[in-house]
Amino acid sequence: MVEKAYKFRFYPTPEQENLLRRTLGCVRLIYNKALAVRTQAWHEQKQRVSYKQTSAMLTNWKKQEDLDFLDRVSSVPLQQGLRHLQTAFTNFFSGRTKYPSFKKKRNGGSAEFTKSAFKWKDGQVYLAKCSEPLPIRWSRQLPQNCVPTTITVKLDPSGRWSISLRVNDTRDLKLKPVQKQIGIDLGITSLVTTSNGEKIANPKNINKLHKKLRLAGKSLSRKTKGSNNYQKARLKLARIHAKIKDSRLDYTHKLTTQLIRENQTIVIEDLAVKNMVKNHKLAKAISDANWGELVRQLEYKADWYGRELIKIDRYFPSSKRCSNCGHVVEKLPLNIREWDCPECGSHHDRDINAAINILAAGLAVSVCGATVRPSESKSPKAGAKKQKAPNSDVKESRAVS
Repeated sequence: MVEKAYKFRFYPTPEQENLLRRTLGCVRLIYNKALAVRTQAWHEQKQRVSYKQTSAMLTNWKKQEDLDFLDRVSSVPLQQGLRHLQTAFTNFFSGRTKYPSFKKKRNGGSAEFTKSAFKWKDGQVYLAKCSEPLPIRWSRQLPQNCVPTTITVKLDPSGRWSISLRVNDTRDLKLKPVQKQIGIDLGITSLVTTSNGEKIANPKNINKLHKKLRLAGKSLSRKTKGSNNYQKARLKLARIHAKIKDSRLDYTHKLTTQLIRENQTIVIEDLAVKNMVKNHKLAKAISDANWGELVRQLEYKADWYGRELIKIDRYFPSSKRCSNCGHVVEKLPLNIREWDCPECGSHHDRDINAAINILAAGLAVSVCGATVRPSESKSPKAGAKKQKAPNSDVKESRAVS
């Protein structure tokens, strides 16, 4: 059984939109109030406020005269908002994310409905306190005999409404095994370079609409904040960003699906994308390349369809190592895209050579359980005598390789 989420656009009636906007506003208000209380309690008394305490606060807030409008919307999205805040704090204390931030109205918002707050009848969705089904644009059908367990309604900054239906898919999605294995080197000029010599170009979606994006941003900066013209300019800019995001995500989905269908084993590097985007010169290009989302999609699609995805250490010198004889050169600047091995004389394309080495390292990890770092190897010989970690000159930025 696989848990999946199917996302669709929908176009609410004026009555439904009014209810949904009030629901999103109440969710945002409760989230921000609970965040403010938890922050204040920590700064003033060094106390942590739990989800159970904020849930009790929500009951008291509903009794206040100035917050009586909270009873006019479903209580489930409000409780789910508090649970999401608890998850945000859990991730923060675990060191995975930054401190939770306040939600803003201009960013749209979302509301999550569990089974008690919606009804699935005759293939239609009925939300709580709404008598008519949502007019969903069914671009595809849900798997047969699958009933949504959770529904999330979202309004994006460009004013588009979407709904996500989470279902448990009981179908067997495993693909027929194939013999093909590839190593993948991620880059900017070529988004993907494979070990068999294929290079897939980077569409660079943001460059296609860069002029419109720049002009829309300048137009917004000239408007009086809060005016009607400001809101129109903001929506225009948000629609351009949404178009870039959609085209980028669509390309990434098609590429990862193709890689998963054609290959049984895929080897990639475990890149630290969050650290790479700290380089202000490359942050825009790296973000547009969508490396993090590409790797994430390969992970869950490999699990769905019965493929093997192997990650190797990010410090493995894949570009500096000769794929023919194994010699590692001391320096290889990023502007050098082709080079000759001083030991065996082999001529290498930088990206293809890196992809071949990534595949070889990944297969070694898969077969013997060793890592690409000798000091971390699980093999008996490497474990008997520890070696030093690779020198700093072996480390290189994978940003534009």
